[in-house]
Amino acid sequence: MIPEASLGSSGIRVTRLGFGALPIGPVQADVPVAEAAQVIRRALERGITFIDTAHTYKTYEHIRRAKEGWAGPLVIATKTPASSYEEAEEHIRFALDELDVERLDIVLLHAHRFDESVFEERAGAHACLREYKARGLVRAVGISTHRVSVARAAADRDDIDVIHPLINMAGLGLLGGTVDEMAEAIRVAAGRGKGIYVMKALGGGHLISRREEAFRYVLGLPGVHAVAVGMVSEAEVDMNCRIFSGETIPASEQEATFKRKRLKIIPQYCKGCGSCVEACPSGALSLVDGKSHVDESVCILCGYCSPACPEFAIRVI
Repeated sequence: MIPEASLGSSGIRVTRLGFGALPIGPVQADVPVAEAAQVIRRALERGITFIDTAHTYKTYEHIRRAKEGWAGPLVIATKTPASSYEEAEEHIRFALDELDVERLDIVLLHAHRFDESVFEERAGAHACLREYKARGLVRAVGISTHRVSVARAAADRDDIDVIHPLINMAGLGLLGGTVDEMAEAIRVAAGRGKGIYVMKALGGGHLISRREEAFRYVLGLPGVHAVAVGMVSEAEVDMNCRIFSGETIPASEQEATFKRKRLKIIPQYCKGCGSCVEACPSGALSLVDGKSHVDESVCILCGYCSPACPEFAIRVI
């Protein structure tokens, strides 16, 4: 059985293993919707009751199909990249319709690379999230971030219920601080009642060969309530469920689900506009000889560069 935890003082209870819906969607693996829905349904049937998605992931249809006829518990967290009240409201309404739910459990400001000024720069969107919570259409609001200073700032705010920070044992993708500093920010935030579910425990796949160790690290951090893990196949779902349920799994079995992803840039399509460089939260992209170039030692395969490319020249494969 997958262990559960309460997300701080939010009143929301989730499985400690969450289904991360980014990789299965069109931004990364682009698994056909019907097949992806089967994978997500498999996760529900195996006991995962928590799904993490976002407006930009374009996976609402996948999740809606997966939960058709599902009578068990289910918590869905989504994120909005909006800055204004009006755009955030549009995103909330879209999520309600596309997910076919009467209210959204968790809505976060999608702020992976912003610094702590995000709360001023996107005050309109944040106000919208708070108002929809007051109206009962959103249960909890918060922020996702790769940056230590934002996790610290969010811990001090009464209008943040949930924080979705990046952390892994290697510090891959972390901005503005060390692993220990983010771990301390998480501990403090949880102590102040914030719900904490973390991302990139496997460093975008770089730590896949040390998967059990990487999961033990984040689950052992004080204040971490849950971990969102990207999955694209039923085999990955089954394996991760076994690990989170405490089973000891031979290395030979784990290797069967290893799949090394990479960022593919199609040079014929790349116009060298630099949009992907600006979108990358990890500083892994640069322009070399007028074309986008990736430093694979830094890239965490988050996929945020892909939708930023106007020429559709980038894919995580």
